[in-house]
Amino acid sequence: MASTSAEIIAFLLTISGWVLVSSTLPTDYWKVSTIDGTVITTATFWANLWKTCVTDSTGVSNCKDFPSMLALDGYIQACRGLMISAVCLGFFGAIFGLVGMKCTKVGGSDQTKAKIACLAGLIFILSGLCSMTSCSLYANRITSEFFDPSFVAQKYELGAALFIGWAGASLCIIGGIIFCFSIAENSNSARRGYAYNGATSVMSSRTKVHNNVPDKTPPKHFDKNAYV
Repeated sequence: MASTSAEIIAFLLTISGWVLVSSTLPTDYWKVSTIDGTVITTATFWANLWKTCVTDSTGVSNCKDFPSMLALDGYIQACRGLMISAVCLGFFGAIFGLVGMKCTKVGGSDQTKAKIACLAGLIFILSGLCSMTSCSLYANRITSEFFDPSFVAQKYELGAALFIGWAGASLCIIGGIIFCFSIAENSNSARRGYAYNGATSVMSSRTKVHNNVPDKTPPKHFDKNAYV
């Protein structure tokens, strides 16, 4: 029962993390910067993995898509690949996790389902690591440019999408670890199993003992004078 509850919690954690990671991919604010006037903010610069934009004080945005994938910086290409891999791995991990849970009716025996659940945990851990690496790589580029005194171009700060990606990656990793522990719990429960041969009653045991003891009573010889 405890193992089933742990698997349900792990499934909810991993699905929540996968949804957060998936929502991070199209989110606008991966990095953001503002230009403040004397009274109000005059412009907000922001960018993600697909485009860079500027929004003025009236709310009008002018965006420019990245022209060519081959002309992009290497870190953006790496972040794109890692995030897409994280989303795809989370999708397959959700399928394997649903099949490997004890509360479902598919997947075969308990040992087979435990192995499938462990595989789902490994996939979710890999998905979380991909998302964590992507967000960390992007954040490292932002911070290195921000604190570089020789960098004269527009400097940005960390956007909300990075924090959402880190949170989703953490949930995927934690849920995946719980899934991996399910195979250990199933193996321990299998070792504690024993064969039940039925209870032996007191009367049957006494009967067995009585039947095994040889009868040492001398035989009685009856003749015709015994009844006189």
